[in-house]
Amino acid sequence: MTLVGVHHVLLGCPADSEPALRAFYAGVLGMREVDKPPALAARGGAWFRSGAVELHLGVEADFRPARKAHPGLLTDDLDELVSRLRESGVEARWDEDFPGYRRCYVDDPVGNRIELLQPLY
Repeated sequence: MTLVGVHHVLLGCPADSEPALRAFYAGVLGMREVDKPPALAARGGAWFRSGAVELHLGVEADFRPARKAHPGLLTDDLDELVSRLRESGVEARWDEDFPGYRRCYVDDPVGNRIELLQPLY
């Protein structure tokens, strides 16, 4: 038995935050929204996909943003992505402590930490 990949990462969100999440994940990050199965859609939240990367945002009644735990998303053009984020009012926090990668952190509209990485090779 071998684990062969990650299907998705789930992040929490407060109720009624879907419009802001769509603007960030689909609008700024360029992911596309994925239709949720009807039983899950009734719970709120939203799912997004870009290539093999899938993020699920699920409503939590006692929501607290993920400040330490986070997805690490690879990009092939970190400068362009950071520029798009800045134009949308989202500032990157740069970190040079991961050899072989350029990386920074940003917060989504509900405060979840997102790591963005680009390989140096």
